[in-house]
Parts: sequence; C-alpha cells; structure tokens
Amino acid sequence: MLPRIAIVLPAFNEEQTIAATIEAFHAEMPDAHIVVVDNNSQDATGRVASDTLQRLCALGKVIDEPNQGKGNAVRRAFLDIEADVYVIADADLTYPAHRVHDLVRPILNGDADMVVGDRHSGGHYAQENKRPLHNFGNALVQRLVNRLFNASLVDIMSGYRAFNRSFVKTYPILVEGFQIETDMTLHALHRRMRITELPVEYQDRPAGSVSKLNTFSDGARVIFTIAQILRYYRPMVFFMAMSMVFAVAGIVAAVPVFDDWFRTQYITHVPSAVLAAALETIAFLLLAVGVILDSISHHEKLKAELHYLDVHRRLAADSRSPESSHRSI
Repeated sequence: MLPRIAIVLPAFNEEQTIAATIEAFHAEMPDAHIVVVDNNSQDATGRVASDTLQRLCALGKVIDEPNQGKGNAVRRAFLDIEADVYVIADADLTYPAHRVHDLVRPILNGDADMVVGDRHSGGHYAQENKRPLHNFGNALVQRLVNRLFNASLVDIMSGYRAFNRSFVKTYPILVEGFQIETDMTLHALHRRMRITELPVEYQDRPAGSVSKLNTFSDGARVIFTIAQILRYYRPMVFFMAMSMVFAVAGIVAAVPVFDDWFRTQYITHVPSAVLAAALETIAFLLLAVGVILDSISHHEKLKAELHYLDVHRRLAADSRSPESSHRSI
C-alpha cells in the first residue's frame, strides 16, 4: 500500500519560478500529488502551474485561494487535500527539492509528527539571505519560542516542512500571513507533538524574482503571533507579567503618598494616591483574570488532547482498511 504524499506549493506572483519548482519536485517524487495554491496572483502563476503539471503528466492540481496570505493558502490546501503525508515548500526555488525524501522519511517511519527543514545549522541562510534584519528577527523569534516552551529548536520560521495526517487534521489555522510557520511550531510545541529538524541547504531567490516579505511588517506580525499564543495558551504567565507591571507602577506612584504620611500623617498628593490605588486594583484584576483563564486553558487543553487521540485512532484504523489504498487526493 503506497502512502499518499501531497506536496503543497503556496504561490503568489511566482510566474518566473513556479514551473522550475514543480519540475524539481516531480523529478524527485513522480508519484506525489503536487498541489499549487494560487493565492490571488496578479500574473500568470496559475496558468503556468497548470500547463507545467499537464506537460509533465504529473499528479496534482491548481487550487485558487482568493483570500490573500500564506496562512490562507495553506489552510485551503489542508482543507481540500486528503493525504497521508503533507509537504509544504515555497514556490521560489529557495529550498532543495532533492531533500524532500529526508523530510518525508521520519513521517513515514512514524518517528515524527512534523519535520522541519533547518536552514540555519549549515550556515546557508546566513550566507544567502541578503536581508540582515531577517537574520536578527529569526534569532529573536527562536530565543523567544525556546524560552517560552522550554525547547531547543533551531529554525522556527522555515517554510520547508512535512507533516503527518494527524497533525494536519487537528491543526486549526487562525493566522493568515507569513507567520503561519511560527504558528505551526507553536502549535506543535503546545500540543507536545514530535518535532524533528533536519539541516537543509538554502539559496536566495533567483535574479528577477521578487520577495513578498517585508522585514518590519511581517516581523511585527510574527511577534504579535507569539504574544497571542502566550495570551491564549499561557494566560497565567501573560497576565501575571501584566499584573506585575501595573503593581510596580502603582508602588512608584505611591512613593510620595507614603512620604507624606510618614512625615506629616497627612496626605497632600491626593491624585497620586488615587492613581496608585487604581493601578494596584488593575494589577489585582489582571492576576485574577490570569487565574481564571489558566483554568479555562487547562480545560481546553484536555479537550484538544482527547480530540487528537480520537483523530489519531480513527486515522490509524482507516490506514489499515483495504479501501484506503484506492482513495485519491
């Protein structure tokens, strides 16, 4: 029984590179379904992709996703495609197609839920990337995520990944843009899924191909995503930190009030007293909110774990059925 492998290529205005990307992956895995998600491209990306698939007699199709953003494109692919192994890669020739076998192998062996193509360990990303602020942003995100989740991951934002079916069918995609890779990593860490990182080569876009990334806006979205994940899944830490900020501010505002009282037993800085009391009240409320949301988060985590176990059990039973080998993507 051959596993069904889907190679997903989100593409936005990749007319110059999409054909070569499809050809490279088809040469490595001719039996895999290559699915190009045309994400509202303004050029001939969709037509070139369709023509290339037909010319190669390759399995696969082109899916149109009008909602802009890589997260929306990946979401559409995960909703529409049924496979045993999913691979996502950029459609700009930056990732080596020949390494797809290495990414898929741990999934097929049952050793990982998500395999990440690590661009940093070999130093390729630092050498090829022409945007130094992206290197700084990647390092910052890596330290934040590893610190928050007690992990030791190297490449948080790689766009070259492989997943098993259980991961894909239990992963709610709520982000819309390029922060999708970070969100995938955070989801896997929070759900205690098995993550394997494999060093892969990386090369910058070919001449004439324009990057869709914006260092500042996309970096801000990634940082915002981390803050949101912390707020949703680690609310006690998030709201306790906020509570401490307000508590310290309240103490600072109360310094002249205590000074008045100790010197004259009379308070002359009334506005400072009111401000200090308000800040400390807010600090207490934030701490209470953190305790309540932490209990809710724990309950939701229990439900998500039970759902994951149920999906994993059903998919395992489905893979053993004789009919599973005859289904198409």
